[in-house]
Amino acid sequence: MTMEQFRRLAKTPPKGWNSWDCYGASVTEEEVKQNAEYMKNHLLEYGYDYVVVDIQWYEPTANSSMYHAYADLEMDEYSRLMPAVNRFPSAADGAGFKPLGDYIHSLGLKFGIHYMRGIPRQAVHNNTAIKGTDKTARDIVKPNSICPWNTDMYGVDTTKPGAKEYYRSLIDLFGSWGVDFLKVDDIADSKLYGGHLEEIVMLREAIDESGYNIVLSLSPGPASLEHGAFLQKHANMWRLTDDYWDNWQQLYNMFERCEKWAPFVREGNWPDCDMLPLGHIGIRSVDGGGSDRLTRFTKGEQKTMLSLWSLFKSPLFFGGELSDLDDWTLNLLQNSHLINMHQSGQNPEQISRKDDIVIWKSESDEKVWLALFNLNDTQKTVIYNANEHILGTINDFLEIFSRESLSQTRIQTVLAGHQVKVYEIHKFN
Repeated sequence: MTMEQFRRLAKTPPKGWNSWDCYGASVTEEEVKQNAEYMKNHLLEYGYDYVVVDIQWYEPTANSSMYHAYADLEMDEYSRLMPAVNRFPSAADGAGFKPLGDYIHSLGLKFGIHYMRGIPRQAVHNNTAIKGTDKTARDIVKPNSICPWNTDMYGVDTTKPGAKEYYRSLIDLFGSWGVDFLKVDDIADSKLYGGHLEEIVMLREAIDESGYNIVLSLSPGPASLEHGAFLQKHANMWRLTDDYWDNWQQLYNMFERCEKWAPFVREGNWPDCDMLPLGHIGIRSVDGGGSDRLTRFTKGEQKTMLSLWSLFKSPLFFGGELSDLDDWTLNLLQNSHLINMHQSGQNPEQISRKDDIVIWKSESDEKVWLALFNLNDTQKTVIYNANEHILGTINDFLEIFSRESLSQTRIQTVLAGHQVKVYEIHKFN
């Protein structure tokens, strides 16, 4: 299936769970399964269905979000990384992630993994084979193309014979495991080289030619706005920021990023605001200025974040441990109005920003959603007339968190600092 065919089928942004915010590079099979089971029981009916194993599942000694430089990695004879059996016991005897993928699929969920751009340094040093060719890792390596924050890989020289066969062999392997979602890192942006466009193209071609339906997600950000049309053509998701954590300044900065990227949101293409650092995070991840903790976002900030992500149609990947999730956060994820806005809203846009009072709009054929954000630290009174930006007759004016109904289109409300109110409006054209 080509990217264009898949784009037309992929109507709504992916939603699910990712292991990074709580386990860094060290998640285990047992931990993946416990989060998958919780998702099936509590979130699947609300559209959350992807379970994603993040970075370094092939690193036996990984124990946090701090990488061990030049660690020995699990790898097959064809230069492809394999799950570390001490962390993923079902991968023994060359089974790879197929048993885990089969288990996640048995729950009615979808399976995702992370992979670093390029070819393992270990493969180059050992000069291992490229499947289906007479080439070896040294024949296709681009040794001066490295990741500045992780030592696992060299880049691939896409002009060399065997390079495309290497990427195709990766996709064939992942497809045989049942991988539905592939997050490729050190590719959307690089502090050393900019975006690695030639490897993105090769990945896209490998996926298209494989016949597997795999969502392609590119990290880290910030992706370059000038590459927006290119990214739409070659990827389903691309990150707008470096790793996003639970602090207000990063959330504040996301409003400007979303405003700039909103024109690129369409079916099958979702600029990515990154994971939701909510609930219990930092269990073995020491990034983000903290360790084992509950999210530092206030409840108001959490509603602000979910509202912006949902209006903007960012993918929604929960970053915390699901098995000990509190009722308040679970209810936020299950909010039917947010879900409907995220799935059905179209053409998201910022329609006003003055003195850090920000107004966003999204709409479907039947509804309009208006969000009033107070990005100030202090309480503000917000006055807004909905008729300024909505054509047609307005009816059933509902604030989605408080469930307060309004009988007029002129809104006058008091918003505490870092708070939001979102109005769902039924319209008649």
